[in-house]
Amino acid sequence: MGLRRLIGLIVSGSALLPLYLFSQNHGASRLRVNSNLVLVPVTVSDRHDHPVSGLTKDSFRLFDNGVQQTISHFSLDDAPITVGMIFDTSGSMRFGLDRSRIAAAALVLTGNPQDEYFLVDFATSAQLSVPPTRNTKEIEDRISEIRPAGHTALLDAIYLALNQAKKSRLGRRALLIISDGGDNASRYTRSEVERLQRESDVPIYAIGVFTQHARQPLEESDGPNLLRKIAETSGGRMIAVNDITEVPYMAVKLGIEMRTRYVLGYSPGEVRCNGRYHKVRVELVVPSGLPPLRASWRSGYYAPSE
Repeated sequence: MGLRRLIGLIVSGSALLPLYLFSQNHGASRLRVNSNLVLVPVTVSDRHDHPVSGLTKDSFRLFDNGVQQTISHFSLDDAPITVGMIFDTSGSMRFGLDRSRIAAAALVLTGNPQDEYFLVDFATSAQLSVPPTRNTKEIEDRISEIRPAGHTALLDAIYLALNQAKKSRLGRRALLIISDGGDNASRYTRSEVERLQRESDVPIYAIGVFTQHARQPLEESDGPNLLRKIAETSGGRMIAVNDITEVPYMAVKLGIEMRTRYVLGYSPGEVRCNGRYHKVRVELVVPSGLPPLRASWRSGYYAPSE
């Protein structure tokens, strides 16, 4: 079966997902504080990780430092997005690289013509191999050339991709990591990456390829935890995959998710310009008859310092 035909089957199958969507809001893409308005992007999924749309403002409750807020702004955002793909080409991915290639191509096919993409691939070092482009064939061509080898500089790749995403001319940005996690070659530390995450407000999604072949118990045993923490603190999330054949389908799921988000806005009683951290909590009020749903959002923001 040809690559494009296989991708077509994956994407056409995923088209059934919106029929089941009641309300999925994926990891908050950007949490902004303008004047006295705080905007909180939220994504919602069901227990099968299907993205959901169709919820109303009454389906959400917002809390700022434990105090419930009145939601004054509510919208479903599907504006064009810049997606940075972070592609693991280290030696430990040799058993999963073919399916990862299909996954990256499938992700592109879930988008729209206004979306932009860039590619960061990494092994012992990280590089921006395809700058932002709407010509997705450049991404496909580069991925088809990659051969797995070397160590794993995951944190360096994320740091590079976050800096690149900050330059995007589009208002919405997101990153997708396809990796077995872990790190044994980066110059940047986890704390440095987390600090840049807070500054950039770019949600990070990850497909963790944790098959028996992909794992390296000593060097990359922290892979699942590292990917999960990085994704969740950014307002995104990680999907763990134990069967390598599921990777392309998970890429389609996350591609739909990152393009479908709710934006909730509120004006807190007082946001003093003291630079202090505000913890944000979102609760779902699930309409009767719907299955359990899960919301993802960025967990807080810093008040302006002046």
